Amino acid sequence: MTSKIRLDHELPEAITAWGWKYHHTGIPTKTVMPNEKYLSQFKFYVSGIDTSPFGIEWMRFEKDSPISQLIQEIPHIAFEVDNIEQELREHNFTILTQPNSPSDRVRVAMIEHNGAPIELMEFKK
Repeated sequence: MTSKIRLDHELPEAITAWGWKYHHTGIPTKTVMPNEKYLSQFKFYVSGIDTSPFGIEWMRFEKDSPISQLIQEIPHIAFEVDNIEQELREHNFTILTQPNSPSDRVRVAMIEHNGAPIELMEFKK
């Protein structure tokens, strides 16, 4: 995917060339966190993203959560994109989670790159 070596001071290609925007970092935890919200369709709890100035999201999974084990164990970074399907077509990503709508006015997909989960988010404006 990347055609050149990125220098320390340069932003990632996903931002500079593809136009993606940082949204949050999701961190798996086994600790019950304040103000958790339960996502029953995915059997996990999320918290922190609505109050963190850095976009930190805590995720606590139930044992039988259908979410990919990679996402349950490794922190992920999330980017806002204009069109999830277009990004999936243009890049040869390994898809962990097909595009879906976990809440009103948002669609997400999870991909894997070099062993790391990455979330793509598309918002209805």
